[in-house]
Amino acid sequence: MSFNRKLLWAPAALIGLVGCGGKAAGRANPEPAGRALQVTVAKAELRVVADTYEATGTVRARVTSILSARVMGYVREVRVQAGDSVKPGQVVAILDAKEIDTGLKQAEAARSEARSAMPEMDNAIAAVKAQLDLANATSKRMQTLFEQRSITDQEFDEVSAKRRMAQANYEMALSKRTQLEQKIRQADETVAQAAAMKSYTEVLAPFAGTIVERKAEPGMLAVPGTPVAVIERSGGYRLEAAVEETQLEMIRLGVPVKVTLDAFGKEVNARVGEIVPALDPESRTFTAKIDLPGGLPVRSGMYGRATFPLGEKQALVVPAEAIVAQGQVQRVYIAEGGAARGRLITAGARLDGNTEVLSGLSAGEQVIAPVPAGLEDGSLVEVR
Repeated sequence: MSFNRKLLWAPAALIGLVGCGGKAAGRANPEPAGRALQVTVAKAELRVVADTYEATGTVRARVTSILSARVMGYVREVRVQAGDSVKPGQVVAILDAKEIDTGLKQAEAARSEARSAMPEMDNAIAAVKAQLDLANATSKRMQTLFEQRSITDQEFDEVSAKRRMAQANYEMALSKRTQLEQKIRQADETVAQAAAMKSYTEVLAPFAGTIVERKAEPGMLAVPGTPVAVIERSGGYRLEAAVEETQLEMIRLGVPVKVTLDAFGKEVNARVGEIVPALDPESRTFTAKIDLPGGLPVRSGMYGRATFPLGEKQALVVPAEAIVAQGQVQRVYIAEGGAARGRLITAGARLDGNTEVLSGLSAGEQVIAPVPAGLEDGSLVEVR
């Protein structure tokens, strides 16, 4: 009997265990519970919208200049830092070149010596000119006496020889004066060249602008061509955008463009000022240089986006506030059967408060907009 009771007890215990297991399983899959979120919905619609093309680019100055040394010398002083504003002709750096200073002093001394010889030369010319005038007058009187046979041939020949000698001395003096004038002119040119070399020891700003990079420090040995600083001209910036080669025929000079600079978070009106038709063989893009309006506090290197108008097209759009971005993933939520269902999409351009949907959604579907905080896939919702 004891054996049979054990056998009877075992099935009963097994049934009890199965019953407990059934309750546990029921608790593992509870029915959805919770308070429904109040939401509003908007219909995904097909609309005729402006067709645009967007390209990204970098802001750069229209004019950038590398200020370099033009003579050899040690850098004595650099008077600017990156970010400094400079005026035209402002001294940026000074080179120490003693050889140039010495050459200038020698050239000036040689010129002074040549110029000081000019008064003495003029006095000498005046003296020989007086002798020539006397010889001419004497020769004229002797000519009359010779014609009257009052003097001998010997005496007339001596007077004529003195006149010719005086004439030769005068011409020689004039020639020496011409040579002295040439020497003075050469000295002037030498001084001018030495002064120019001296001026090259100061590196000057060629225009008003901003120093964007300082490339030299005091004590460096600079040779002709050594960069000292990089300057950008003030008031002239443009966005250099990389445009796909398929758009080469669509984008022209003067085309109006909407430019968005992420640093400011606003859109500005601009125009295409230059197109570089040569394509980059690696990226297969060409560069469109878009002139930015003045007055913007832009800097080289800023990131920007250019939107080019291409005409019109039909597009599926939803309110921009219906799209939730998580990194590179974009989704919308559909109100379906009292619950929110997440849908991955590919978003396109923004269009006056709406956003183009390229894939993942069909026309007529109801999307939740705006998306309330805490909304997840499967959340209970109630459409207001």
